[in-house]
Amino acid sequence: MSEKNAYRFLVINPGSTSTKLGVYQDEKLELEDIVRHSRNEIEKYSTIVEQKDMRRTLIEKLIADYGLNMSDFDAIVGRGGLVKPIDSGVYSVNERMLYDLTHSTAATHASSLGGIIAAEIAKTIGKPAFVVDPIVVDELDPFARLSGMPGIERRSVFHALNQKAVARRCAKDMGKKYEDCRFVVAHMGGGITVGAHRYGRVIDVNDGIAGEGPFTPERSGGIPAEPIIRMCFSGAFTETEMINYVTRGGGMSAYLGTNDLRACERLIKEGDDYADLVLESMAYQVSKEIGAMVAVLDGRVDAIILTGGLAHSNRFTGAIKNRVSLIAPVNVYPGEDELKALAEGALRVLRGEEKAKEYLG
Repeated sequence: MSEKNAYRFLVINPGSTSTKLGVYQDEKLELEDIVRHSRNEIEKYSTIVEQKDMRRTLIEKLIADYGLNMSDFDAIVGRGGLVKPIDSGVYSVNERMLYDLTHSTAATHASSLGGIIAAEIAKTIGKPAFVVDPIVVDELDPFARLSGMPGIERRSVFHALNQKAVARRCAKDMGKKYEDCRFVVAHMGGGITVGAHRYGRVIDVNDGIAGEGPFTPERSGGIPAEPIIRMCFSGAFTETEMINYVTRGGGMSAYLGTNDLRACERLIKEGDDYADLVLESMAYQVSKEIGAMVAVLDGRVDAIILTGGLAHSNRFTGAIKNRVSLIAPVNVYPGEDELKALAEGALRVLRGEEKAKEYLG
């Protein structure tokens, strides 16, 4: 049972082929587990939302197997999905959010099940359900919205949960509050997003899905418009094939046939000069995007933060540091601990350090 004045909560993070869960008592992780879903299991369902009952049943069984009761929890927190653009923060899961999570764009991404399942479980025990910093967090300055083509507005779609979490962590390590700092944060994984954090708000960031920013292990990043338009009308590719090329089959994967940076580094060790060029070019493009966000922050930056799976590579982070370390201190927080980031958000609300926001849709 929870210690006196301590909070215990369940954290749910559904992915396309997995469901992760964690149980926290305040900041302490008490248990963590992950259920892998086979392709055959997932393909039984025609939509993401139809997977809800299957995943909820597995979660409830795991909790029971660990000897816990749902009534032991003070709150349930889930990963947020592709709801309408919102400010950063912790949100109570209300009826409007549930509607948006189960309809339209949001229903195409497994992360939406986090809020839905959290709300269902929370309702049965009479406790609150929260989501924290979904990928659609939108705090862009007006200058950042114009794309250069009327009718196409720049969007804020990025790794908000991890970027915000590591920015708070870095500020704390520096003895400051996140809301008093100016950071450039680069989340580097299968997708790469680089955000300008000014006093607690991400005022500009590359769209991590639509093709902005650096090329990544899987994505093409920003590419010259005219050649890609010609490819689209060449007849050689369908619309779906072009979208997949840009979002899943571009970047390092297209150049080297792998989206694994470790495999790229092995090729380099074996003397593959082209693999070396690809890695250095990807680091070069991340550095350029960092430089752009430094300009957004008027050249005044407390720290540059490198995070995500690629930040485990000393070679990759070193190549970026060589280009940007004269601008500001570079702090590296490898990996991404989304369960912890979700837990930290819920704990701030339970402790009264932050007020849960209402989703208005």
